[in-house]
Amino acid sequence: YGFNKSHSAAYALVTYRTAYLKANYPKEFMAAVLTIERDNTDKIVEYVAECKNMGISVLPPEINQSYSDFTVTRDGAIRFGLSAIKNVGEGAVERIIVEREKTGPYVDLFDFCSRLDSKVTNKKIVESLIRCGAADAFGSRSQLMAVLPQVMDLTAQIQKQSDSSQM
Repeated sequence: YGFNKSHSAAYALVTYRTAYLKANYPKEFMAAVLTIERDNTDKIVEYVAECKNMGISVLPPEINQSYSDFTVTRDGAIRFGLSAIKNVGEGAVERIIVEREKTGPYVDLFDFCSRLDSKVTNKKIVESLIRCGAADAFGSRSQLMAVLPQVMDLTAQIQKQSDSSQM
């Protein structure tokens, strides 16, 4: 038994399989690698640059199209995962996706905030989604940031009213 031999053989096998996946399924491989490293911003930047070198486009996050993980789109690009956005937790991402799949895409910022519980999607989360470009379909970032306090106040009042009318 040789400790070094057994480890070098195992590492060689892992390297071979990884190289095979990267060579034959590059988009899926890179989406998986990005998902694994979603909490490490430096690695995300490194792997997005690698995608660019490989000719794979990485699309920005989008509230109506992104999922929790990085995903390969039908046109062969990689869509940024919502769970990789700073200040946006897994619970909030899950609620956003479940609500979107249940009742359809979000129409605007008010629709987005009003359909989700304010405890799950607080001001910090919505600001992070706006700043990273996930809400660009609703308008420009500066406009969305300007109206966000009014939208949050209005949705809080509506939710408070609906909660108080329940027995």
